[in-house]
Amino acid sequence: MRTFSTVEGLPVLSISTGKECGHVVDLCYENGLVTGFLIDPKGWFAKHLFLPVNHITSIGPDGVMVKDYYALQPLSKKEKHAFHLKHGKHRLHGTALLTAEGEKLGLLEDVYFLEEVGTIVGYEVTEGLVADLVEGRRVVKSDSKLTIAGGRAILTE
Repeated sequence: MRTFSTVEGLPVLSISTGKECGHVVDLCYENGLVTGFLIDPKGWFAKHLFLPVNHITSIGPDGVMVKDYYALQPLSKKEKHAFHLKHGKHRLHGTALLTAEGEKLGLLEDVYFLEEVGTIVGYEVTEGLVADLVEGRRVVKSDSKLTIAGGRAILTE
């Protein structure tokens, strides 16, 4: 189990060539699963690429390993409009997280996922800087579906 914050910024490395393919900049999310990562490739005018979870060989403390560069794909319309953790129109970072009973748990800060299958198993929430310093961030473990709309994310059964 790992958090996206431990993966963000890691280089993506090709096992076949040993070359760096880019860096992880965001996580793509759909129906309780991490579908892949947005990769910022090297180059001034290069566009973000999509790295599907099933093309990742391993994730280590110093890099995300792929078989070869061809595991990275141009962003399709689906990935462009998918939910992302940090960037884009449909980002989850900073979204209010509520229970199905209407209790606000805090603002979504990070996600916990199983790297082998991409299943999201928990959410890290914050109630602000002062609360983080005094109490620390809270981890909400959940296998519930997340309904996202109108700047809110609701954990449903």
